[in-house]
Amino acid sequence: MANEVRLRYAPSPTGHLHIGGARTALFNYLFARRHGGKFIVRIEDTDQTRNVENAAEEQMKNLKWLGVEWDESVDIGGPYGPYRSMDRLDLYRKYIDQLLAEGKAYYCYATKEELDAEREEQIARGETPKISEKHRNVTPEQREQYEREGRVPSIHFRVPENRVYVVNDLIRGEVKFDSDSTGDFVICRPDGIPTYNFAVVIDDYLMKISHVVRGEEHLSNTPRQLMIYEAFGWEPPKFAHLALILNQEGKKMSKRDESIIQFIEQYRELGFLPDAIVNFIVLLGWSSGGEEEIFSKQELIEQFSLERVSKAPAVFDTVKMNWMNNYYLKRQPLETVVEMCLPHLQKAGFVDEQPTPQEIERVQGIVALYQEEMAYCAQIVPLASLFFLDEVEMDEEARGVLQEPQVPDVLASFRKHIEALSEYTVESIKALLKEVQKETGQKGKALFMPIRVAVTGQAHGRDLVQTIYLLGRSRVLERLKRVV
Repeated sequence: MANEVRLRYAPSPTGHLHIGGARTALFNYLFARRHGGKFIVRIEDTDQTRNVENAAEEQMKNLKWLGVEWDESVDIGGPYGPYRSMDRLDLYRKYIDQLLAEGKAYYCYATKEELDAEREEQIARGETPKISEKHRNVTPEQREQYEREGRVPSIHFRVPENRVYVVNDLIRGEVKFDSDSTGDFVICRPDGIPTYNFAVVIDDYLMKISHVVRGEEHLSNTPRQLMIYEAFGWEPPKFAHLALILNQEGKKMSKRDESIIQFIEQYRELGFLPDAIVNFIVLLGWSSGGEEEIFSKQELIEQFSLERVSKAPAVFDTVKMNWMNNYYLKRQPLETVVEMCLPHLQKAGFVDEQPTPQEIERVQGIVALYQEEMAYCAQIVPLASLFFLDEVEMDEEARGVLQEPQVPDVLASFRKHIEALSEYTVESIKALLKEVQKETGQKGKALFMPIRVAVTGQAHGRDLVQTIYLLGRSRVLERLKRVV
């Protein structure tokens, strides 16, 4: 690639970092890094009615957490700033004035009520709504009259007639648009703030963006943007539009769909690992061409290409997401997983806000038991609740175990030996279970399942000796007493 490769992720600060946004950012970032280029984060905040305070900062914080680093942005600056749309209003005005002077844009004095009524009429006639063009050729006298009435105009772009605009999409191939079906469009609102389609072109051109990789919902905006590039005589960047992400029912993922966790912040709070999320999200539409599914960030940078991005929608598979995070979680040092689980245990009231060294040691033992099993760290609370609650619920299978004929003997022997222990250690519990086996003549399930059910309320679980040790002698005896 002859010119410098420069890509950008340009979120609106209207909410949290969504899975779809994170994927767009990642694809841009990986492509830029793969080609030795620059990755820019630009904040597009021209829609003042929908902006949420601190949303841009939160999105950037979560991108950083995912390991996405940028070369230019609002926080670190760069040679093409400012990197926030509302700080660039003077820049946009210059280009709007140029289009007005060249007759490529015009003032429209239609009121919002007039435009809404016209739109409703078009819909009633079964037409695709198009913006009013009745002010396309307003005379100076009419303009003066409207201004005397106190009307504040918006500025519309004059769409060329009978033209076909072609988007050579790097993922979809050639996509054609007929200019006559587009109609004139607003490039500047009455309040002087430019619309997205205008600002994005000026920003991408001035920031020397070489490739625009974004979601498929922006494909319909592309012909309008090509018209603006053409009006200024500028060469547009290369475009690539990513297919939708669907839910497990094959429907477009809605932000109101509660069957899927959709925001990066939520995954972070639940105790997912950033590397696992990155790995999973990149596979929503991209594949290496081989069978492998686990990639480090460096491997993704080395292998990523738009040629291997699918035109077909990707399906968000929660089961696979959990499997992938479990894969990464199992390979973490125990200390890391303990650190991630601790806030969840504290929030549940199981561990003090200022835990003692003994409490931390116990938590380490409990987390070590479940590290292999957890899909994410918030699961430690239901999994480990039996170590912290005074009473545990028994399911039907557990209650059934306690009906077996050998149970009274096994539990009586176990209780007697637990009470007699001089030291309560893992080794002494191991030896004790051998004594109970000799004394009762029971072994395997007939021996271990009744003990497990009596002390945990569960017929199945993790290592029994470790479980008995981590429960502590007093809790074990208390539960035995209840069962007997």
